[in-house]
This record gives sequence, structure tokens and C-alpha cells, in this order.
Amino acid sequence: MTTTVTSKGQVTLPKKVRDAAGIKPGDKVDVRNTASGGVYIEKPGAASAYRKKLEEIARKYPIRGATTDEIMLELRGDPAEDPKP
Repeated sequence: MTTTVTSKGQVTLPKKVRDAAGIKPGDKVDVRNTASGGVYIEKPGAASAYRKKLEEIARKYPIRGATTDEIMLELRGDPAEDPKP
């Protein structure tokens, strides 16, 4: 979706985007630039909630120093032990 920046630097977020993000009139949003030159808009706290979820997963499944093969073996089990059809 394309929108236009006004002379005041304002943009209108399309309704589909606002609805998908749960942004309502009067809500505050965090705005930051990305390394690729884009702009990221999110509800305050969304990034910290996502980070918290990732940290919980990392604590549950520590992978420090593990290879991809070791991680896959841990997650999926040894394919040699799969039942034969």
C-alpha cells in the first residue's frame, strides 16, 4: 500500500494496516527506522513483548554452541529411530 507524506511529515495509515495492528484513534505508536531504509511502526511495548517471548523460548531450548544438525536432532529426534512404514 502506498500513502503520501504531507508537508508536515504526516502520513495516514491505511485502515487495513490500522486494523491488523490494532491501532485506534488516539493510540500512541513507536516509530523507528530500519537498517534497510524502511520505517517500522508498532504499538508501544510490542517489541518488548516479542523479545520476552523469544527469551522464554531461548531459555527452554538453549542452543549455545550447537550446530544446525544438533538442533534439528534435538527438536525432531533421530530419523534412524522413526518407525518403518
